[in-house]
Amino acid sequence: MLGCWEAALGAAVSVPVFLFVAAPYIRRYVAGGRCARVIIACRDTAKAEAAANEIRAETGNQQVIVKKLDLADTKSIREFAERFLAGHFLLTFLLLEHLKQSAPARIVNVSSLAHHGGRIRFHDLHGEKSYNRGLAYCHSKLANVLFTRELARRLQGKFQRQICPGLLYFAVGTKVTANALHPGSVSSELVRHSFVMTWLWKIFSFFLKTPCEGAQTSIYCAVAEELESVTGQYFRYFSILMSMEILDLKELKEYFSYSDCQPAYVSSQGRDDETAKKLWSVSCELLGIQWD
Repeated sequence: MLGCWEAALGAAVSVPVFLFVAAPYIRRYVAGGRCARVIIACRDTAKAEAAANEIRAETGNQQVIVKKLDLADTKSIREFAERFLAGHFLLTFLLLEHLKQSAPARIVNVSSLAHHGGRIRFHDLHGEKSYNRGLAYCHSKLANVLFTRELARRLQGKFQRQICPGLLYFAVGTKVTANALHPGSVSSELVRHSFVMTWLWKIFSFFLKTPCEGAQTSIYCAVAEELESVTGQYFRYFSILMSMEILDLKELKEYFSYSDCQPAYVSSQGRDDETAKKLWSVSCELLGIQWD
């Protein structure tokens, strides 16, 4: 089970790449009146510090802090949580009470369209009997979606349904929301360990989103006011003209695309509440924690 979560986090959080492309937007949020205290949690602290320095220099806000965090290492997660006192199962568990106290708060998990090809194989969660890295990626992305779905249910207790069953929910309860997203196919270092995929990435690079475009949905889900009470959803990238009312970047309006961050179709496996509950229970058992 841990192997499943570790694969999910290692693949989902390409933090160094995200930091550099998101830095311009973080700068504007910090400088635009939000007065945010930004914690950059990253396994590569050198790259994180470079991005933090850029943000501090342009905004004058010194509350941009770098913390070391390797989401594939449970020891690193626990050390980060201890020093800090954001979604991986264990990290979310360790910081949840702090999130509740800080409500309204948001948990945003980066999943993928690849979750459609995933299955939760309870008989072989670690992939010890049969392992394929491509399928492991799909399985882990499905785990992201199921975790988000069950987490949202547990945080809110009750949902008010909107539009049609299973499509859009509004939070009632803790005011801590949890959503997942597909950022699109992004030209990043994700395929760096596969020669074939690296080759294909280069051939079809024209069809890939830039890291800047790939960061849009994550940023939107984290800060958009209209999503404050939306929870338990899976969003994907729909490219439209950037909404400057949200990012307040009028000077860039003609040059960037933005995501309208609409709820997207989730596979039948990703909508299986019984599987989500069982995966939650098994995760707690393997981590040696109680999370009711």
